[in-house]
Amino acid sequence: MGDVLAGIHSTWEFESDSVLIRFERGIRTPKLFQVLGERRIPYEALSAVELAPGGKRGTVVLRAVPREGADPLLEAAAGQLKASSDPYRLVLPAERETLADYYATELRAALPEEAAKPAEHHLVAAPAAPQSFKAYDGKASFDGKVVAFRWFWTGASTAKWKAGDQFFPVGELEDVEWRSPEGLSGHLRLRPRGAEMLAEADQDPASVVFGLGYGPVYESLPFAASVLEAVRAADPVRELESVRTAPATPQPHRSDPADVAERIRHLGELHDAGLLTDEEFTAKKAELLAEL
Repeated sequence: MGDVLAGIHSTWEFESDSVLIRFERGIRTPKLFQVLGERRIPYEALSAVELAPGGKRGTVVLRAVPREGADPLLEAAAGQLKASSDPYRLVLPAERETLADYYATELRAALPEEAAKPAEHHLVAAPAAPQSFKAYDGKASFDGKVVAFRWFWTGASTAKWKAGDQFFPVGELEDVEWRSPEGLSGHLRLRPRGAEMLAEADQDPASVVFGLGYGPVYESLPFAASVLEAVRAADPVRELESVRTAPATPQPHRSDPADVAERIRHLGELHDAGLLTDEEFTAKKAELLAEL
């Protein structure tokens, strides 16, 4: 198509095989859009195109409907995104309705023959997620192969402190669960293969929780989508073999001595409160000192 359609909060650039969506970074732009930056959506990833009046008077909405299973971002979101944060939705002034209708017709003509069928694999690349983000009870990081959770002494539960920092190779994971930070129980939880999930995310060492009052963690959804994409693409056998030959606990860099001292102090508080045995306290303290 080779044309551009500028809307409110985003601009769509139509190319021969895909549409490039560029999101604005203004104050009024939804925070998720600011984190995403831009996304390229192949036409083969779409199932339909809709044009309807906008929620606000004087606007129309052009929406490209993705095929089921085509986009790891929407798979991770699992229907929890508000309409205002839908990256497939372009809001336009009503006077551009005729132009929007033209592009809607062009998009429909570009849809694949199998548009109505669920995608057999992801057709849209996961967004370029941050390598890490801070939740309420810990810091999550992902290097493309291993997800790591490192606990904050101010927020992590005793169960998580007892379990210690966690490392999950994607080949050992079955799924990723994301619950919006705008809800009452927002969290990012990993589901290891064959593991039984705990009822409460704040007690599960395979999860980080966002926490009431902590503020929406907008980086968490692109992060979850990147992990999910890697999980779906992973060869479990090959991944597990690489894990067996690698160190059990990756240590990419030495820890900050002040941070280690603070974490040891918190362990001491748990020990004094009777929540850690002498053996547990000694073992965890030794693990922290080994990080120096």
